Amino acid sequence: MSIQLHNVAKHFGKTRALEPISLDIQEGELVGLLGPSGSGKTTLLRIMAGLETADTQPSPGRILFGDRDVTHVHVRDRRIGFVFQHYALFRHMSVYDNVAFGLSVMPRKQRPSSGEIRARVHRLLEMVKLEQFAKRYPAQLSGGQQQRVSLARALAVKPDVLLLDEPFGALDAKVRQDLRRWLRHLHDELDFTSVFVTHDQEEALELSDRVVVMSNGRIEQIDTPELLYRTPKNRFVFEFLGDVNHLEGKVTNGVLTCGDAYWHVDLPDGHVELLLRPHEVRLTEQPTSESHLPVMITAISPVGAEVRVELEADWLAQPWLATVRHTDFEHLSLSRGQRLFAHPRHWRRFPEAESNAAEQSRVA
Repeated sequence: MSIQLHNVAKHFGKTRALEPISLDIQEGELVGLLGPSGSGKTTLLRIMAGLETADTQPSPGRILFGDRDVTHVHVRDRRIGFVFQHYALFRHMSVYDNVAFGLSVMPRKQRPSSGEIRARVHRLLEMVKLEQFAKRYPAQLSGGQQQRVSLARALAVKPDVLLLDEPFGALDAKVRQDLRRWLRHLHDELDFTSVFVTHDQEEALELSDRVVVMSNGRIEQIDTPELLYRTPKNRFVFEFLGDVNHLEGKVTNGVLTCGDAYWHVDLPDGHVELLLRPHEVRLTEQPTSESHLPVMITAISPVGAEVRVELEADWLAQPWLATVRHTDFEHLSLSRGQRLFAHPRHWRRFPEAESNAAEQSRVA
């Protein structure tokens, strides 16, 4: 079931939570709404669900599920499944009864027979790998298991659309990672349309077919995870999707200088600010004829397949972060307090941000 939003906006009193937003989600897509707190992503999800109503002035927005206009349809009639961050399971009911609840309270004409309900619940519990826990109560399950029960309950009524609000936010990092993979596999198997809210960049990039990046109630960019990471449309998107190093200075005759540090760059004269990812910084024991960017190691964190190295220097307004392979880490014998030289492999520039900063400086 596809989802179409046309000029959906929302105010809470005098506060604008959502700018007029239009968004098309294709049938079978898994779309992530990503953004910081207050960006409007949960408000947008709740409007899709019917838990919030969109503004009707100055012009009413529209919400379509497929060809069906659900703008004014009550939440109970939208045929959605909703998964909350904190599970929202009935504590006095067993796992089986929690999953069966939505089916058992359907109007009599729509309600499956008891045999059909039993078969569907057992099938779902098998899919979420909890069939042996059918008689247990939520308090007897781990957080990850409870969230799987919540998801099975949402899927039991065969919703047209599955909506998830920070579904893994209450879980620890390892469980979150496992559940992400499991949900992606389940989504591909059942081919349902789903939208989930998250502020976790890694989660959005790993799980989504497309990511909708939001800030201040508006959409900044919609793209596949790969395109979003490699071709961000603006500085906000670039900075929100991962760690960023800032290199600010003045370019004269093709040389960027900041204090005693310098680097040859192919840029016109003037003030610039360049942005680099940690993996785009190479560390060596000696400078080169092209760059002289001395740094000192202040912290080392061996995490996963890479080593995270924090760097400071007099010419840096804030510390840099570099990621190096373990083989390079061992080759350079890196240690805290060691002095090295940084060499940017790649950088990005967002001139509009530089122009805004220059204008603010002049006003001040």
